[in-house]
Amino acid sequence: MSQTFRHPDILKIAQREGKVTVEGLAEHFGVTLQTIRRDLTELAEANKLERVHGGAILPSGTTNIEYDERRNLNQTAKLAMARACAAQIPEGCSVFLNIGTSTEAVARELLHHRDLMVVTNNMNIANILVDNTDCQIIVTGGALRRSDGGLVGNITIDTIRQFKFDIAVIGCSAMDEDGDLLDFDIQEVGVSQTIIAQSRKCFLVADHSKFSRTAPARIASMRALSTVFTDLPLPRELAERCATWGTQVVLVD
Repeated sequence: MSQTFRHPDILKIAQREGKVTVEGLAEHFGVTLQTIRRDLTELAEANKLERVHGGAILPSGTTNIEYDERRNLNQTAKLAMARACAAQIPEGCSVFLNIGTSTEAVARELLHHRDLMVVTNNMNIANILVDNTDCQIIVTGGALRRSDGGLVGNITIDTIRQFKFDIAVIGCSAMDEDGDLLDFDIQEVGVSQTIIAQSRKCFLVADHSKFSRTAPARIASMRALSTVFTDLPLPRELAERCATWGTQVVLVD
Protein backbone atom coordinates (compact mmCIF):
# COMPACT_ATOMS: atom_id res chain seq x y z
CA MET A 1 0.00 0.00 0.00
CA SER A 2 1.45 3.36 -1.00
CA GLN A 3 1.88 6.26 1.38
CA THR A 4 -0.94 8.15 -0.36
CA PHE A 5 -3.41 5.43 0.55
CA ARG A 6 -2.05 4.82 4.07
CA HIS A 7 -2.56 8.35 5.35
CA PRO A 8 -6.40 8.41 5.20
CA ASP A 9 -6.54 4.96 6.81
CA ILE A 10 -4.16 6.05 9.58
CA LEU A 11 -6.41 9.05 10.28
CA LYS A 12 -9.51 6.81 10.39
CA ILE A 13 -7.83 4.53 12.93
CA ALA A 14 -6.77 7.55 15.01
CA GLN A 15 -10.29 8.95 14.98
CA ARG A 16 -11.75 5.58 15.96
CA GLU A 17 -9.21 4.77 18.69
CA GLY A 18 -8.10 8.24 19.78
CA LYS A 19 -4.45 7.34 19.14
CA VAL A 20 -2.21 5.13 16.98
CA THR A 21 1.07 3.34 17.71
CA VAL A 22 4.01 2.85 15.39
CA GLU A 23 4.17 -0.88 16.06
CA GLY A 24 0.43 -1.37 15.66
CA LEU A 25 0.33 0.47 12.33
CA ALA A 26 3.42 -1.31 11.01
CA GLU A 27 1.75 -4.67 11.72
CA HIS A 28 -1.58 -3.48 10.31
CA PHE A 29 -0.11 -2.27 7.00
CA GLY A 30 2.75 -4.79 6.75
CA VAL A 31 5.45 -2.13 6.46
CA THR A 32 8.52 -1.19 8.47
CA LEU A 33 8.54 0.88 11.66
CA GLN A 34 10.62 3.49 9.85
CA THR A 35 7.96 3.82 7.14
CA ILE A 36 5.22 4.39 9.73
CA ARG A 37 7.34 6.92 11.63
CA ARG A 38 7.75 8.85 8.38
CA ASP A 39 3.98 8.69 7.75
CA LEU A 40 3.22 10.01 11.23
CA THR A 41 5.77 12.79 10.91
CA GLU A 42 4.22 13.93 7.64
CA LEU A 43 0.71 13.82 9.11
CA ALA A 44 1.93 15.82 12.11
CA GLU A 45 3.54 18.40 9.83
CA ALA A 46 0.14 18.73 8.12
CA ASN A 47 -1.46 19.28 11.59
CA LYS A 48 -3.61 16.19 11.19
CA LEU A 49 -1.98 14.26 14.04
CA GLU A 50 0.15 15.12 17.05
CA ARG A 51 3.29 13.00 17.56
CA VAL A 52 3.80 11.37 20.95
CA HIS A 53 6.28 8.75 22.15
CA GLY A 54 5.62 5.54 20.26
CA GLY A 55 2.87 6.90 18.02
CA ALA A 56 0.46 9.80 17.56
CA ILE A 57 -2.82 11.18 18.84
CA LEU A 58 -5.51 13.40 17.42
CA PRO A 59 -4.27 16.99 17.57
CA SER A 60 -5.34 19.48 20.19
CA GLY A 61 -7.70 21.95 18.66
CA THR A 62 -10.76 24.11 18.90
CA THR A 63 -13.03 22.29 16.43
CA ASN A 64 -14.70 18.89 16.65
CA ILE A 65 -14.93 16.08 14.12
CA GLU A 66 -17.92 16.38 11.78
CA TYR A 67 -21.13 15.04 13.34
CA ASP A 68 -21.94 12.45 10.67
CA GLU A 69 -18.39 11.15 10.96
CA ARG A 70 -18.66 10.94 14.76
CA ARG A 71 -21.91 8.99 14.40
CA ASN A 72 -20.00 6.26 12.56
CA LEU A 73 -17.16 6.02 15.08
CA ASN A 74 -17.10 3.21 17.68
CA GLN A 75 -20.67 2.14 16.87
CA THR A 76 -20.41 -1.19 18.70
CA ALA A 77 -19.17 0.51 21.87
CA LYS A 78 -21.89 3.16 21.68
CA LEU A 79 -24.58 0.50 21.38
CA ALA A 80 -23.23 -1.42 24.39
CA MET A 81 -22.93 1.77 26.48
CA ALA A 82 -26.44 2.83 25.49
CA ARG A 83 -27.93 -0.51 26.53
CA ALA A 84 -26.14 -0.44 29.88
CA CYS A 85 -27.21 3.15 30.48
CA ALA A 86 -30.85 2.57 29.51
CA ALA A 87 -30.96 -0.44 31.85
CA GLN A 88 -30.33 1.94 34.76
CA ILE A 89 -33.11 4.33 33.74
CA PRO A 90 -36.35 3.20 35.41
CA GLU A 91 -39.74 3.57 33.82
CA GLY A 92 -41.88 6.43 35.03
CA CYS A 93 -39.10 8.98 35.52
CA SER A 94 -38.00 12.30 34.03
CA VAL A 95 -34.87 12.23 31.88
CA PHE A 96 -32.77 14.80 30.08
CA LEU A 97 -30.81 13.72 26.99
CA ASN A 98 -28.37 16.23 25.55
CA ILE A 99 -26.57 16.62 22.23
CA GLY A 100 -24.38 13.79 20.99
CA THR A 101 -24.19 10.59 19.01
CA SER A 102 -23.87 8.51 22.20
CA THR A 103 -26.99 10.07 23.73
CA GLU A 104 -28.85 9.39 20.48
CA ALA A 105 -27.93 5.72 20.95
CA VAL A 106 -29.39 5.86 24.48
CA ALA A 107 -32.61 7.34 23.07
CA ARG A 108 -32.99 4.32 20.75
CA GLU A 109 -32.65 2.02 23.76
CA LEU A 110 -35.50 3.89 25.50
CA LEU A 111 -38.04 3.19 22.78
CA HIS A 112 -39.70 0.48 24.88
CA HIS A 113 -39.56 2.28 28.23
CA ARG A 114 -42.98 3.31 29.54
CA ASP A 115 -44.26 6.47 31.17
CA LEU A 116 -41.16 8.56 30.55
CA MET A 117 -40.85 12.32 30.34
CA VAL A 118 -37.83 13.12 28.17
CA VAL A 119 -36.57 16.68 27.84
CA THR A 120 -33.94 17.26 25.18
CA ASN A 121 -32.07 19.97 23.31
CA ASN A 122 -31.36 17.50 20.51
CA MET A 123 -33.76 17.49 17.57
CA ASN A 124 -32.48 14.06 16.50
CA ILE A 125 -33.40 12.56 19.87
CA ALA A 126 -36.89 14.07 19.72
CA ASN A 127 -37.41 12.47 16.31
CA ILE A 128 -36.12 9.09 17.53
CA LEU A 129 -38.45 9.03 20.54
CA VAL A 130 -41.54 9.95 18.52
CA ASP A 131 -41.94 6.20 17.98
CA ASN A 132 -42.41 5.65 21.75
CA THR A 133 -46.04 6.54 22.38
CA ASP A 134 -45.53 6.13 26.16
CA CYS A 135 -42.94 8.89 26.20
CA GLN A 136 -43.74 12.56 26.71
CA ILE A 137 -41.22 14.60 24.73
CA ILE A 138 -40.31 18.19 25.57
CA VAL A 139 -37.90 20.10 23.31
CA THR A 140 -36.14 23.00 25.00
CA GLY A 141 -36.05 25.48 22.17
CA GLY A 142 -33.02 27.66 21.53
CA ALA A 143 -30.71 28.49 18.66
CA LEU A 144 -30.55 25.57 16.20
CA ARG A 145 -27.08 24.32 15.38
CA ARG A 146 -27.61 22.82 11.94
CA SER A 147 -24.45 20.70 12.03
CA ASP A 148 -25.88 18.30 14.64
CA GLY A 149 -29.50 19.27 15.34
CA GLY A 150 -28.55 20.72 18.72
CA LEU A 151 -30.33 23.60 20.46
CA VAL A 152 -28.12 25.95 22.48
CA GLY A 153 -28.08 29.40 24.02
CA ASN A 154 -29.91 31.31 26.74
CA ILE A 155 -33.39 30.14 25.72
CA THR A 156 -32.22 26.55 26.12
CA ILE A 157 -30.71 27.26 29.53
CA ASP A 158 -33.82 29.13 30.74
CA THR A 159 -36.04 26.18 29.76
CA ILE A 160 -33.82 23.63 31.51
CA ARG A 161 -33.92 25.68 34.72
CA GLN A 162 -37.67 25.10 34.93
CA PHE A 163 -37.11 21.37 35.62
CA LYS A 164 -35.54 19.06 38.18
CA PHE A 165 -34.71 15.84 36.34
CA ASP A 166 -34.48 12.43 37.94
CA ILE A 167 -31.65 11.53 35.56
CA ALA A 168 -29.62 13.39 32.96
CA VAL A 169 -27.63 11.58 30.28
CA ILE A 170 -24.83 13.61 28.76
CA GLY A 171 -21.84 13.15 26.49
CA CYS A 172 -18.61 15.08 26.12
CA SER A 173 -15.97 15.68 23.48
CA ALA A 174 -12.99 14.83 25.68
CA MET A 175 -11.94 13.87 29.20
CA ASP A 176 -8.86 15.44 30.75
CA GLU A 177 -6.52 13.29 32.86
CA ASP A 178 -7.59 15.23 35.98
CA GLY A 179 -11.22 14.22 35.45
CA ASP A 180 -12.52 17.37 33.78
CA LEU A 181 -15.12 16.94 31.03
CA LEU A 182 -14.35 19.08 27.98
CA ASP A 183 -16.15 20.37 24.90
CA PHE A 184 -15.60 22.61 21.90
CA ASP A 185 -18.65 24.89 21.93
CA ILE A 186 -18.85 27.47 24.73
CA GLN A 187 -22.63 27.74 24.32
CA GLU A 188 -23.07 23.99 24.65
CA VAL A 189 -20.86 23.99 27.75
CA GLY A 190 -23.25 26.42 29.47
CA VAL A 191 -26.17 24.17 28.61
CA SER A 192 -24.38 21.07 29.93
CA GLN A 193 -23.51 22.80 33.19
CA THR A 194 -27.17 23.73 33.67
CA ILE A 195 -28.27 20.16 32.92
CA ILE A 196 -25.95 18.82 35.63
CA ALA A 197 -27.16 21.42 38.13
CA GLN A 198 -30.82 20.54 37.50
CA SER A 199 -30.47 16.74 37.78
CA ARG A 200 -30.60 14.42 40.77
CA LYS A 201 -28.34 11.94 38.98
CA CYS A 202 -26.10 12.52 35.99
CA PHE A 203 -24.90 9.72 33.68
CA LEU A 204 -22.03 10.16 31.22
CA VAL A 205 -21.76 7.97 28.10
CA ALA A 206 -18.27 8.24 26.60
CA ASP A 207 -16.19 5.70 24.71
CA HIS A 208 -12.43 5.27 25.19
CA SER A 209 -11.50 7.65 22.35
CA LYS A 210 -12.45 10.54 24.66
CA PHE A 211 -9.58 9.60 27.03
CA SER A 212 -6.92 10.74 24.56
CA ARG A 213 -8.69 13.73 23.01
CA THR A 214 -8.65 17.30 24.19
CA ALA A 215 -10.96 20.30 23.80
CA PRO A 216 -10.71 23.90 25.04
CA ALA A 217 -13.84 24.42 27.14
CA ARG A 218 -14.45 22.87 30.58
CA ILE A 219 -17.91 21.52 31.43
CA ALA A 220 -17.41 20.10 34.94
CA SER A 221 -15.47 17.55 36.94
CA MET A 222 -16.40 13.89 36.83
CA ARG A 223 -16.94 14.39 40.56
CA ALA A 224 -20.37 15.78 39.59
CA LEU A 225 -21.39 12.52 37.88
CA SER A 226 -23.25 9.59 39.36
CA THR A 227 -22.15 7.03 36.76
CA VAL A 228 -19.83 6.81 33.77
CA PHE A 229 -20.54 4.27 31.02
CA THR A 230 -17.50 3.47 28.89
CA ASP A 231 -15.95 0.61 26.93
CA LEU A 232 -12.38 0.45 28.29
CA PRO A 233 -10.92 0.98 31.76
CA LEU A 234 -10.17 4.58 32.68
CA PRO A 235 -6.53 5.55 33.11
CA ARG A 236 -5.42 4.35 36.56
CA GLU A 237 -5.16 7.75 38.25
CA LEU A 238 -8.52 8.84 36.87
CA ALA A 239 -10.15 5.59 38.02
CA GLU A 240 -8.75 6.21 41.50
CA ARG A 241 -10.16 9.75 41.50
CA CYS A 242 -13.60 8.44 40.51
CA ALA A 243 -13.49 5.92 43.35
CA THR A 244 -12.65 8.72 45.78
CA TRP A 245 -15.44 10.90 44.45
CA GLY A 246 -18.01 8.09 44.53
CA THR A 247 -18.46 8.21 40.74
CA GLN A 248 -19.41 4.72 39.57
CA VAL A 249 -17.69 3.45 36.41
CA VAL A 250 -19.54 0.84 34.33
CA LEU A 251 -17.42 -1.00 31.76
CA VAL A 252 -19.31 -2.57 28.86
CA ASP A 253 -18.16 -5.40 26.60
